Amino acid sequence: MDLILAALSGIVLFLPALIPNSAAVLFGGGTPVDFGRSWRGKRILGDGKTWRGLIGGVATGIAFGLFLTAIFEFAPSDFPDYGRWPGSVGVVVTLALGSLLGDMAGAFIKRRLGMERGQKAPVLDQYDFVAGALLLTALFHPSWVAATYVNGDGLVALIVLLVFVPLLHRAVNIIGYKLGKKKEPW
Repeated sequence: MDLILAALSGIVLFLPALIPNSAAVLFGGGTPVDFGRSWRGKRILGDGKTWRGLIGGVATGIAFGLFLTAIFEFAPSDFPDYGRWPGSVGVVVTLALGSLLGDMAGAFIKRRLGMERGQKAPVLDQYDFVAGALLLTALFHPSWVAATYVNGDGLVALIVLLVFVPLLHRAVNIIGYKLGKKKEPW
């Protein structure tokens, strides 16, 4: 595979995991996922993780992934994709769901460390959803993760993704802040 194609595919194929975080902010509000409960004297997740945000974010990531799956049907057979139908749906679902599960795991860790909602946590804020998406997808679709992000030119895809994510994260958060959807620009 061409290195440029590998680099681009690393980002494009990860879009079902990149989109849910932003979509969750747009859909958010309402009942917190942790129902306001605490564990060991601290909130489990906090008010920023809501059922509307979780469902809306995951649904948006899945919808976009299914859109990409349809487009990939017309791509050359050697073009990177999510695999054959219906397995491709499983990859898209695990990417989208894993993304927000990883984000919630990050919130859980931040609460355990005594960090307030919105407080900066470099690295954790940028990569919790990446780790969640890759781990859940690797659990259910290990051969896809290996072929896309590990084997051969897949490492190029992974490196580009890991460099791209903090830049995208920062840009999206600034936009969300300017639109009044986020209280902090980070």
